[in-house]
Amino acid sequence: MSTDTPPTLTHLDEHGAARMVEVGDKAVTLRSATAEARVRMLPATLGLIVAGQMPKGDVFAVARIAGIQAAKKTSDLIPLCHPLMLSSVSVELVAEAPDAVRISATCRLAGQTGVEMEALTAASVAALTLYDMCKAVDKGMVIEQVRLLEKTGGKSGDFHAP
Repeated sequence: MSTDTPPTLTHLDEHGAARMVEVGDKAVTLRSATAEARVRMLPATLGLIVAGQMPKGDVFAVARIAGIQAAKKTSDLIPLCHPLMLSSVSVELVAEAPDAVRISATCRLAGQTGVEMEALTAASVAALTLYDMCKAVDKGMVIEQVRLLEKTGGKSGDFHAP
């Protein structure tokens, strides 16, 4: 990008009003995005999750389903997102001793717009669901490091977080 031309915000029209970006003329390409979130907690809480002893049930299974469901509903939650026909959504949760769970969400499609927001929404809602499932034993959990790890496809090219 040129240093003398400031970047433009695609979700604003010439008057500064919010708008949904026109993607009808864009080429259909294979696109994917992976996002992550981390939930920090007491080591004892992580122990209960790993042992399958949380009162509400299988924390990872419920959080995984919630993340997948959230990816499919992203356009209902984020006002200027296009509704997308996702071809796949995967959500993985990994215990990281002594006190965290790392959540990774990947979304894919063949389409005219990217899936970064869907991946970020999936990771975020999976983290919120994990909090909900465990809050009875640990209200001090912290959801952190929600970020895009990588995206592929589309006019802007690939992105890989450092």
